[in-house]
Amino acid sequence: MGFRCGIIGLPNVGKSTIFNALTAAGAAVANYPFCTMEPNTGIVAVPDKRLLKIADIIHPPKVTQTTIEFLDIAGLVRGASRGEGLGNKFLGHIREVDAVVHIVRCFENPDVAHMEGVIDPIRDIEIVTTELILADLETVERRIEKTQRMAKVGDKSAAKELDLCLSVRDALNQGHPVRKQDFDQASASIVRSLFLLTSKKVLYVANVGESALKEDSPMIAGLKSYAEQEGSRVIVICGNLEAEIVELPVKERKAYLMDMGLMESGLEKLIHEGYDLLGLITFYTTVGPELRAWTIPAGTRAPVAAGRIHSDIERGFIRAEVIHYDDFIRETGWQMARDKGLIRSEGKDYIMKDGDIVLFRFKV
Repeated sequence: MGFRCGIIGLPNVGKSTIFNALTAAGAAVANYPFCTMEPNTGIVAVPDKRLLKIADIIHPPKVTQTTIEFLDIAGLVRGASRGEGLGNKFLGHIREVDAVVHIVRCFENPDVAHMEGVIDPIRDIEIVTTELILADLETVERRIEKTQRMAKVGDKSAAKELDLCLSVRDALNQGHPVRKQDFDQASASIVRSLFLLTSKKVLYVANVGESALKEDSPMIAGLKSYAEQEGSRVIVICGNLEAEIVELPVKERKAYLMDMGLMESGLEKLIHEGYDLLGLITFYTTVGPELRAWTIPAGTRAPVAAGRIHSDIERGFIRAEVIHYDDFIRETGWQMARDKGLIRSEGKDYIMKDGDIVLFRFKV
C-alpha cells in the first residue's frame, strides 16, 4: 500500500464528484483494477513514469505499481462530533489514515445549495476543523481520566503523560489543531498513540469552476494564505472537469488536458503534493518476473524498506545491492551498470533514496 487519504468536507462541496473522478481516473490511467472494499473506499495505482521506463528496458512479465487508498467520508456538519448527521461513525474512519484531503467549495452554482447559504472557504474549513477539535477533546479527556488514576498510584510515566495530555487539551481548547503543536520525540510518540484527528497533515483541494483553473481568484488566494499559515498546501481542481476527463478514452486524456492548458490531471496533482506533504519516496525491485514500486517515508533505512516487502527479508537482511534510477536508465539495465561499477553494496545503515532500484540479499 502506498498511503491512505481520508477525504472530508461539508456536504455539497463536490467531495463525491472528485472522489469518483479520482478513483476512476486512477483505475483507467494506471491499468490497475478499481477495488471497492466499501461503498466509500477506493484503491488506485499511482501513475509512475519511472516505473514504465524501467519496464521498457527489462520487459518484465508483471509490473506492479504502488497504490493510494481514498476513503470518502460522508459530509460533516455542525455537531458531527456529537453525532449530528452521520457524525462519529465517519469521524472514526479518519483516525488511521496518513493524511486528510479536505475538499473546499470555491465555486458558485445556484443549482447546488450551500448549507451555510454563502460561499466562504475559510468559514467552511473552520466549521469542519472545529468538529475535529471537539472530537479530539473527547479522546484526550478520556486519556486524562485514565492517566490521572494511574498517576495517583505512583506511576511516573503516567504522570508525564498526564502533563502532556493536559497541554494538548489546553491547546485544543484554544482552537489549535494538534498538527500545529510542537512535541519532542517521546511526546510525539504518545500523541500518535491517541490517533487524534487534528494530528493529520492536511491537503486542501479547492473545487472550482473551469474559469478559475488558469488564474487564482481572491477566494483561492485567501485559501492559500490560510493554508500556508498552518503549514498545509492547496491544489486547485475542477471536479466537473475531472469527471469529464475520465469519460474519455485513456489515449485522448492527455491531449484534452493540454487543450485546457493543464499539465496534469487532478489525481496526479494530488499524488505529487501528497507525497511531498508526507515526505514519501518510491523505490523499485526487479525480483523474478515482477517489477514493483514501493512507497516508504524519506529517511527509511534499507532493512526497514526490505520489511515492506516481507518481514523475513528485514529479519534476515544481509545487504542491499542498489543502483539509482538515473544510472539504470542511462546504462540501459543491470549489466552495463555493473560493468561500470555503478551498483553499490549497502549495509544496514544505508538510507534509501527516491528512485533507488534495489536487490535485497537476506538469509533466514
